[in-house]
Order: sequence, then structure tokens, then C-alpha cells
Amino acid sequence: MTMDKDAIEEMFCSLGSVSIKRMFGGKGIYHQGLIVALEVDGQILLKADAISAPAFAVAGAQQWGYDVKDRKTVMMPYWNIPEDAYDDPDEMAKWVRLAYEAAVRSEAAKKGSRSAKKAKN
Repeated sequence: MTMDKDAIEEMFCSLGSVSIKRMFGGKGIYHQGLIVALEVDGQILLKADAISAPAFAVAGAQQWGYDVKDRKTVMMPYWNIPEDAYDDPDEMAKWVRLAYEAAVRSEAAKKGSRSAKKAKN
């Protein structure tokens, strides 16, 4: 079951406005043009990176992955929301803020990589 737009917007209200776009059987959740989360099979998965992933792990969250044909699991940089956050708006705000910060770092790394490639050519 998928989450409706109002429920997703409420979950991310501490960030401000979000946009929701359909993508590969789920939804992408964006804030200021950056993808901060996915909705897959009714579950919200927050973006994390090497800096924020340890906090998700310590909180008992699970990293999301999907199976490919050769029976390998491809792990993605998205984690389920720690259970405590569902009952506490301040906790939810903390986790969605971490997701946004990971998205900002990811975008900065992509831009840096593009600039390096341009300088190399």
C-alpha cells in the first residue's frame, strides 16, 4: 500500500515543502530539487551517506536493497525510518534533516566530480 501525498508531506513538514514524483514503482520525495527519500511498497526510505548511515544503524534502521537476477542484493543509500520517529515529531524532524543533509552532500560531490572531469578535458 502506498502512502498518500498528505501523509508524506506531514512527515517532511519540518523541512518545508516537498515534491513527490512517481518513479520505478514507487515515489521520489524531493526538497529544494534534491531527492531526500523514496516511498517503496508503502515504506518511506530516507537518504543516507557515509556520514549519516551510522546514526541510522545505531537507531536500529535497516538499509534498503533490492535483488538482481544473479541473486545478489544491491544495497542502496536509503534507510527505513527508526521506529521512535513515528511517535515523536522532533525525532522525525531529526531524521528527515539528516536525509536532506545527505542529499546536499551527494549533490555537492556530483558537482565536484563534474567540475574535475571538465577541467581534465
